[in-house]
Amino acid sequence: MKTKHQLKFIIFFLSLSAFCFSQKFSFIYETKCRSAKEKPEDIFKDRMVLDFENNRSIFRESLARNADSLKLINKNGGYRTGVENQFYIKKDISNNNVEKIITYLHANYLLPIDEKLNWKILSEQKTIGKYKSQKAEVNYGGRNWIAWFTTELPFNDGPYVFNGLPGLIISIEDTEHDYSFNLVQIKKGGDWFDVRTKTIQIDWPKYDQLGKSYYNDPWNSKSGRKVTFFDPQGNEKDMNEMIRDTQKSILEENNPIELNHKINYK
Repeated sequence: MKTKHQLKFIIFFLSLSAFCFSQKFSFIYETKCRSAKEKPEDIFKDRMVLDFENNRSIFRESLARNADSLKLINKNGGYRTGVENQFYIKKDISNNNVEKIITYLHANYLLPIDEKLNWKILSEQKTIGKYKSQKAEVNYGGRNWIAWFTTELPFNDGPYVFNGLPGLIISIEDTEHDYSFNLVQIKKGGDWFDVRTKTIQIDWPKYDQLGKSYYNDPWNSKSGRKVTFFDPQGNEKDMNEMIRDTQKSILEENNPIELNHKINYK
């Protein structure tokens, strides 16, 4: 038999959960990525956004979010090039569905993420910002990750593919210190939008093929489409030289977030 006090607490908690999950939130994460092992000082930094509504979320770079917003308005918008360095993740928490979207040559490819996140929740706790947080560990993408989550934000979601803990992940980093995501801001309300709904489903072998296609012809110049680049003086650049320079950069960025799906370009 539950007491009146217990019943009031349960009703309050259920009301709080219903309120939180019916609202729109944007969680902004400061992200750091080291894409080249040989250049430990070369750190890419950005702010990425987790838009959450009704147990659905989209995680993307702030520039990608802006590009999506422009595309929603006028059907235009630029996107990051390359295949391995895209961070666009859609989640349906209720159905345990996680998808990675790779935009390549104006097409959106949907890659289901079926690697299970077998979390180990530890007893260690600390305060991060104003939130009491608890430590957890998980393996994903050939990396070991340390996460801190808080039940004070009752969303079992987090940055990138990470989800499934009893609270929002406010900090997560791999043990090699190559990739980290740290919550820096929360915005309530705002617009929810998803313009990458028309997709072509692929698997990891097809993902590997897309990466190699990009390496071999970064601007799809062999399709007959005219692609021209100019230097600061207005002189046309040699396309073969441009391709060689881009291929060199691709090979140097040899530390993708999913190490177990690293593309062997040669």
